[in-house]
Amino acid sequence: MAKNKTEYTDEDVIAFIEKVENAQKKADSYRLIELMEEATGQTAKMYGPSIIGFGTYHYKYASGHEGEAPLLGFSPRKAAISLYVFTGADEHSYLLEGLGKFTMGKACIYIKKLADIDEQKLSLMMRTTLDFISNKYERIYS
Repeated sequence: MAKNKTEYTDEDVIAFIEKVENAQKKADSYRLIELMEEATGQTAKMYGPSIIGFGTYHYKYASGHEGEAPLLGFSPRKAAISLYVFTGADEHSYLLEGLGKFTMGKACIYIKKLADIDEQKLSLMMRTTLDFISNKYERIYS
């Protein structure tokens, strides 16, 4: 079985954010840390070289592939902020309604800036995702 290539590291989250050149993305990153720490009860940690993650869960797919991943996370990338906050499950598509200005990727939501989306809707999405993960997978408490 293949090992996950991306794992939590001991890199400093604040040092990573301070390297972000765009002032708005930097400010949005600090706000996202507040929101995700509040939602998960977990502190921000670097997951790989560019994702800020919160908490951990263990997943195992029907294919047999398994690993660990952050409960929630984001990455302030050059083109957009990638939000890892949505289950992708059909029954949760209603959470995207009224969220604001975003695009979808396979595993994330892309936003240009946090002001483009409704923070209350984002918080609801994060709580729903946490409930989904807790019911479907093994949440790892640390």
